[in-house]
Amino acid sequence: MRAFHLAAFVASFAVVAVAQDKPPVAPEHPVTDDYFGTKVVDPYRWMENSRDPALHKWVDAENRWTEAYVAKIPIRRWIGKRLAQLWNVPSETAPVQVHGSHLFFQRNSGLQNQAVLYVQDSPSAKPRVLLDPNVLSPDGSMALTQYWPSPDGRLLAYGLSPGGSDWMTVHVLDVATGKPLSDVLPWAKFSDMSWTNDDRGFFYSRYPQPTKGNEISQVLVHQTVYYHALGTPQSMDRLIYSRPDLAQWLIAASVSENGRYLFLYLTSGASSNELYVADMGNPFKPDIAAPLKPLYVKDDAMYNPIDMREGELYLQTNLGAPRWRVVAAKLSEPDPAHWRTVVPEGKGVMQFVSFAGRFIAVNSIVDAAGRLDLYDTAGRSAGALALPGVGTVMGLSGLQGSDVLYYSFSSFLSPTSVYRTDLATATSQTVFRPEPKFDASKYETREVFYPSKDGTTVPMFIVAAKNVQLNGLSPTILYGYGGFDATIPHIFKPIYPIWLELGGIFAVSNPRGGDTYGETWHTAGMRDKKQNSFDDFAWGAKYLIEKGYTSAKHLGIEGRSNGGLLVGASITQNPTLFGAAYIEHGVLDMFRYQHFSVGPNPEYGSSDDPREFKWLYAYSPLHNVRYGTCYPPTLITTSWDDDRVVPMHSFKFAAAMQRAQGCANPVLLRTTGATAHSYMPTDQAIAQTTDVWSFLGYNLGMTPASVPPLH
Repeated sequence: MRAFHLAAFVASFAVVAVAQDKPPVAPEHPVTDDYFGTKVVDPYRWMENSRDPALHKWVDAENRWTEAYVAKIPIRRWIGKRLAQLWNVPSETAPVQVHGSHLFFQRNSGLQNQAVLYVQDSPSAKPRVLLDPNVLSPDGSMALTQYWPSPDGRLLAYGLSPGGSDWMTVHVLDVATGKPLSDVLPWAKFSDMSWTNDDRGFFYSRYPQPTKGNEISQVLVHQTVYYHALGTPQSMDRLIYSRPDLAQWLIAASVSENGRYLFLYLTSGASSNELYVADMGNPFKPDIAAPLKPLYVKDDAMYNPIDMREGELYLQTNLGAPRWRVVAAKLSEPDPAHWRTVVPEGKGVMQFVSFAGRFIAVNSIVDAAGRLDLYDTAGRSAGALALPGVGTVMGLSGLQGSDVLYYSFSSFLSPTSVYRTDLATATSQTVFRPEPKFDASKYETREVFYPSKDGTTVPMFIVAAKNVQLNGLSPTILYGYGGFDATIPHIFKPIYPIWLELGGIFAVSNPRGGDTYGETWHTAGMRDKKQNSFDDFAWGAKYLIEKGYTSAKHLGIEGRSNGGLLVGASITQNPTLFGAAYIEHGVLDMFRYQHFSVGPNPEYGSSDDPREFKWLYAYSPLHNVRYGTCYPPTLITTSWDDDRVVPMHSFKFAAAMQRAQGCANPVLLRTTGATAHSYMPTDQAIAQTTDVWSFLGYNLGMTPASVPPLH
């Protein structure tokens, strides 16, 4: 069995000052692990301690070296100015409806560090500011992460997170006055607040308080559902449900729209869940201690409750339907043998399903492009809503008690717009449409299909100028994710127009591991089949080269989180296939990831299992860095406050890549603070995006000659 190749180069080094021709040297303090007879040396185990002063010293030196590198890129100043122009455009979310007449939505005027929460007291009323996080935290270091209005809109629960961490403290305010109530609930994570219809409290999930100093890295166990009664301390919250035997499972609670039923949802994070229900009786005097009844506990599929209607539970499920279907079940006989199929499995993969008046709204994707259909409860089609083009439907907001459906739509070439459909009159109107300083008419999105290594057909979108020359010279970025049953949405980002204006091409592959074609597509790219994701991505790169869109030296790749794993595996497996790489918050140490934060995930497996260790060893990016290999120019970004994919992944991988690099191509590390896995205030986002895409453009051949005049 092979041992970690860096073992021969283990030594102790002091952090050196930044030199013009090489990055800081990371100290190596080797630890040897024995994985079922295979000895693996980890020279950078010490980087798992995020409080180590030596680590901060090294990271600071890395940041200085990265800043010195990007500061010399000729196109960086232009990209920064153009990016600020394109970012400075108002944005809005689709409004959240409640039983009352209130509407809640977020709006950013353009360059505000965080979006402001607004409320309309009626659909025709003028919006007013309800909560401005930029007043609470001008520098964006305290993030407004989520909000949940009560059923009648009189009260609002909202979560504040330091640095945008997944940890949040929940607060409550009075919507009429904007004044906060006394309720403060820390240590909620991966949780919604689901109100009872009497407005007296809500169900939520929380974890035990982590030990001081380990808030970011401590493995999460024992998520528990509580009920919080307003005006009482958190210590008085009523325990609703816990599962000590399923310590690492997630547990969520939701109340039906009519306020009578409580649903409990348990999942291990894979492709199945357990579902329970409690009949709380009178919605305005709910019995929160009502006994829970198991509905589906075989853990053999996904059972997502949509809502109750006329005594039936409507479910979105993939049982017997890899692309999902909608069924109706009676609580008295919930067995699948008694189900009534409402919307059968179709060509598209169902994403989000919601009641909207007398209809069921079904948002699906067909070959990774969005679609929105309406059905009645008998399953008869009421038609599809006309969408503005090829893109993604988001923010679906409907209620059984409302004939209005709100949703957002975005594409790679058009920013998010908000639409309102009156289901009673079958009319639609645009609620919000931004006007970016960008002429999208010169560009188009093409969908292509290419064969992967094993012949599987994979869809890919290519965004380019309509008159693009297929001469292999265009700087191109290929983006991918390929995991966790997720499909990359068509979302406009201000950097895309800049890349296109500079003559670049942007492509998005949809490798196995996502849900482009349902659960079958997902399982074909997870666990022992994870290599399929990497092959699909590599063959997408080869397609772009073969068809003349670009060439290896002009082709960059990008991915974040699980997509960072995709990019890390891609450059260690195919280092000559790419001209540059960007890894954002990547999962890169597949032997140690399960010891931190969200812990082990069925998506990957665990190195603690001998069979699973073998497949992880085959592709773990950190453990497949080979000394003396010429890797493409690579930029790695992370945050000290990322408590979902802890920064040790990026630190270790950057150190290993820099130590092993066999040519002059740079390997850079950029680390921020007061940001997290999915959060970054606008000013920092503009700064980082400028650095990242300047790095990519420069290393893929963009020069000052590519720069058009500023608008």
